[in-house]
Amino acid sequence: MPIFNAPLDNIKFVLHDLLNVEQLSNIPDYEEATRDLINPIIEEGAKLCEQTLFPLNQSGDKEECHFDNGKVTTPKGFKEAYELFTQGGWCGLSSDPKYGGMGMPQIVNTVMQELICASNMSFGMYPGLSQGAYDALHMHGTDELKETYIPKLITGQWSGTMCLTEPHCGTDLGLIKTKALPSDDGSYNITGTKIFISAGEHDLTENIIHLVLARLPDAPKGVKGISLFIVPKYLPDDNNQNNVSCGSIEHKMGIKASSTCVMNFENSKGWLVGKANKGLNAMFTMMNSARLGVAMQGLGIAEVSYQNALAYAKDRLQMRSLTGIKSPDKPADPIIVHPDIRRMLLTMKAFTEGARALSYWTAINLDISLKHPDEKVRKEADDLVALLTPILKAYQTDMGFECANHAIQIHGGHGYISEYGIEQYARDARIAQIYEGTNGIQALDLVGRKLGKDMGRLLRRFFHPVYDYIQKNQSNHELQEFVLPLAKYFAKLQQATAIIAEKGMANPDEAAAASTDYLRMFALVALGYMWVQMVEKAINAKDTGKYSDEFLDAKIHTARFFFSRMLPEADYKFKAILSGAENLMNIKAESF
Repeated sequence: MPIFNAPLDNIKFVLHDLLNVEQLSNIPDYEEATRDLINPIIEEGAKLCEQTLFPLNQSGDKEECHFDNGKVTTPKGFKEAYELFTQGGWCGLSSDPKYGGMGMPQIVNTVMQELICASNMSFGMYPGLSQGAYDALHMHGTDELKETYIPKLITGQWSGTMCLTEPHCGTDLGLIKTKALPSDDGSYNITGTKIFISAGEHDLTENIIHLVLARLPDAPKGVKGISLFIVPKYLPDDNNQNNVSCGSIEHKMGIKASSTCVMNFENSKGWLVGKANKGLNAMFTMMNSARLGVAMQGLGIAEVSYQNALAYAKDRLQMRSLTGIKSPDKPADPIIVHPDIRRMLLTMKAFTEGARALSYWTAINLDISLKHPDEKVRKEADDLVALLTPILKAYQTDMGFECANHAIQIHGGHGYISEYGIEQYARDARIAQIYEGTNGIQALDLVGRKLGKDMGRLLRRFFHPVYDYIQKNQSNHELQEFVLPLAKYFAKLQQATAIIAEKGMANPDEAAAASTDYLRMFALVALGYMWVQMVEKAINAKDTGKYSDEFLDAKIHTARFFFSRMLPEADYKFKAILSGAENLMNIKAESF
């Protein structure tokens, strides 16, 4: 059976020692966000995940969701777990107190997302989709819509969905055909079919609120003619069934306890969210929230994969160490003595701890962008979040899948069979690289939208602090072994950025061809920036007694592994970027 223990020491180290999360308590509306409140909330959330959600992960995968005559039933135990989840107020952890939310910073919600995804990714889909619906309504809905729907989303009595994809279009939303016809009472009649709708139908809540992209009769063609509508399963005024139905559920590779539905809208009653033909703006509010949430899925899967691989590596006896017997009282040594096992374990450990730091840094900047009283500070923080969102989504989900594969490899044959529960993590992780915009789309977003925006304005929010940190610490003898390689690859990242900008202006294929390699290179440098700061904090914490020497030494050793064996991947990515687009584009389609 798999295991999961919330990595609370690592979480608190990042929150308090690295990022000083208490800084948020100086911002209006976050005054209570101190260590004394944040830590108990996270600890209670950890108990819920360990004791309630995690035990349902493997059984939910085996049972899957049930579909019968348009109704979906979640696996055994999910409904009771969801009731506990809502009773604890977790659906409204970072929501507006005006509507009944707890009003905690987004960083606290981000920590919970990691823990939920590590313990039960399928379960996390249900409240995760509601969060996206809440975000869209809170930012773009009328006061009437907010007052009608948001309080019930916060309590968890109602849940939400995002209905974007149609059978003939996924990424290219300009092709959607779902129609919205105005009614005399100010509502709209929505007709169309949406596919791959997570949590589109289930038995966990009293009502399901669909956020649906559709076209008005006079809408312009393409994405400029998309509007967003709220379409409830049950009408809020009289609780009558709306003309919304689930046609089927998908039988999937993973996240089998999450219902993925075909949703049919037939003159379904809905209301406009935001302005007509401006649905793309409202949609991106949902998408950006969802992309950060998906990044946490990658991290969560990596963390639980690492924990299980580590436990197995310490317990499984196979062969003897190449440098001599390490366990003379046993017939063989545990496989953790073998270098290749350690390579995989350290890759997982270096990624999870580095990605946690990068994710939490992004979440804190999201809080600053939402609440800081200084408009200039808010804007700069928002720029950083916009820049890092596609990087987090793509890199962390790629690595989540890679770490799950490492866990299978370490388990050997036992990883491949279902009994040990490890193969599930690879199956669950795989979807995160696809939905909410494939990772290739994230790379295109990075080079196509983020790099050139306002002459590199977004890039400055990352490049400037990294440059300043390198200048400040390059002569620090305790940090030199980390700062100097960071400086080397940071310079290469800047060079790659300039090359892509120059070539991409002349030929867009050049930027697109470099995009995936560039995103990976950027992510590695960003993790390097996080890791060198964690080394600095670990050294400074040595005499404080807050952490054991073993914990702090492990931080420094893991950083050495990252800078020696993972960051140099940026060399290969840089060479791939330099190779240009010809080797991809000059071969005819018929020649494949």
